[in-house]
Amino acid sequence: MDDQGLSIAYERHDRVRQLTDVLRYCLEGLSLEFDTFDDPQAKGPGMYLAVVAGRSIADHADPMGDNRWPVETCRDPLADLDRFYEAAADVAVCNDGAVVVSVDGVIQERMVRFRDLPEADTGYADWMGSRHMSALDTSRRESVVATLTLSQETGRVTVFRDGEFDSVERDDLAARWRDTRE
Repeated sequence: MDDQGLSIAYERHDRVRQLTDVLRYCLEGLSLEFDTFDDPQAKGPGMYLAVVAGRSIADHADPMGDNRWPVETCRDPLADLDRFYEAAADVAVCNDGAVVVSVDGVIQERMVRFRDLPEADTGYADWMGSRHMSALDTSRRESVVATLTLSQETGRVTVFRDGEFDSVERDDLAARWRDTRE
């Protein structure tokens, strides 16, 4: 019997695509809300999210100290977008590490540091810092559907899938919805 007929292509699954879109739009909102990315003394919000399928990430992630996602505020981004945004706004300025979101939308309380892939073919862009390099490598893992980052230095939002990335600089975020007559 062919196992391929039983697998789910999460990257094309409607709910998982909606989840990834919500995460991306939240990061874009956090970036656009912060006014002083061009001030070298200011530290903006930064975030790293990983959408994962599978039962466990324990074989390639370690707890990131005491950093936790406030599950009491929001456990599922699709259940209450406002509460998710509120929690993300706090985490983006107060915590470090990756926020793990299961494909069913459940956010894990423990934030993690993903271990490097030993055989990773870098392909890093010049603008990538450690958060982005980790997200790129992590996106290559079989159990990871996508990783997303918000750069605390520039406000850039990036979505990584299978070692590829789509990155949007802060000035181009939500351009189609913003009034460009300024």
